[in-house]
Amino acid sequence: MRSELQQELNIFRETVVRFIENEIAPYYEEWENNKIVPKSVWHKMGEEGLLCCDIPEEYGGFGVSVDFNFLVTEELARAGFFALSCNVLVHADIAAHYILNLGTEEQKQKYLPNMVSGHCIGAICMTEPSAGSDLQGMKTTATKVNSGWSISGSKTFITNGQNASIYIVAAKTNLAVTGSKGTSLFLVDGDSEGFSRGQNLHKIGQQAADTSELFFDNIMVAQNDLLGELDKGFLGLMHELPRERLSCAAVGVAHAEGALSLALEYIKERYAFGQPIAKLQSIRHKIAEMKSQTELHRIMIEHYKTLLTEKKLTTEQASIAKFSACEMECKVIDDALQMFGGYGYMKEYPISRFYVDARVQRIYGGTSEIMKEIIGKSVIGRF
Repeated sequence: MRSELQQELNIFRETVVRFIENEIAPYYEEWENNKIVPKSVWHKMGEEGLLCCDIPEEYGGFGVSVDFNFLVTEELARAGFFALSCNVLVHADIAAHYILNLGTEEQKQKYLPNMVSGHCIGAICMTEPSAGSDLQGMKTTATKVNSGWSISGSKTFITNGQNASIYIVAAKTNLAVTGSKGTSLFLVDGDSEGFSRGQNLHKIGQQAADTSELFFDNIMVAQNDLLGELDKGFLGLMHELPRERLSCAAVGVAHAEGALSLALEYIKERYAFGQPIAKLQSIRHKIAEMKSQTELHRIMIEHYKTLLTEKKLTTEQASIAKFSACEMECKVIDDALQMFGGYGYMKEYPISRFYVDARVQRIYGGTSEIMKEIIGKSVIGRF
């Protein structure tokens, strides 16, 4: 079965790589300068079948293995188009699956087909100015009114913040209990009265990703816009986090693999002391370290993908993947840039973008420090 899946993935990879070469590579620098990917690109990706591949057929997807979703974001990352990779990851691997796993039939029929086609882009709204990794500290509230709920508050660092048309918003619905027991999730349309998009934030990397502030000023949402059970939004978050963190780890490994490929090309062409620097022992040893790390993490990621498919991936394993892969990603890319010398610091060399794009991987989706805390508590708790 696995060999058959691999054959299908190889065929699909050809489609993805061809799309990247024809529809992304020629225009990506323009998107970086504009700090946003045009919505038309999302439409093209949808037409090509590159979005939400594993969504069931009754909701417009192909109902295939999660491996197909991972392949799209990994190939984008490997090619150095990391901002788009992360935008797609949030849309297809996170937002769509919140709706699929927590939504009512009406909600799934309303949103998922358009998310598959790329005409409805999804965003997850958790982080606030004073609540990052500590989601229990959020201040956004949803107050019960006769017609539904009134949401007030703000969010920040929201991926797809400008382009999205459906926002999954976490808000406190019961102030008498702790955040983990009194938080709910709501579906907020981008054209809702009282909703506004703040500035498209200026980042050191992932320039093409629209990362935004969002404001909710007494937004009225209907009762059927509640996603999942009332006051149990935190449980929904915890259920979806393993997939989110494994997705971050997977694109991190692919990103590192792409940087290693760039370094290998460069060291064979760059001469120093009368010979290609690839012949220098120090370079060969560093390449050996980089290859060893990417290979080990690739094996881990592929194993964890299987566990995810079998619904056996644990929070501890997902945290191990996120922590280790993203730390490795930044180290390998830093080593790759070093091999380019001064040229690695120049924006015209793609390795420089790899470098700045990777850094936030150790922060979003749960910081490395939070991942270590989760892993440590899990391991020690066994004794």
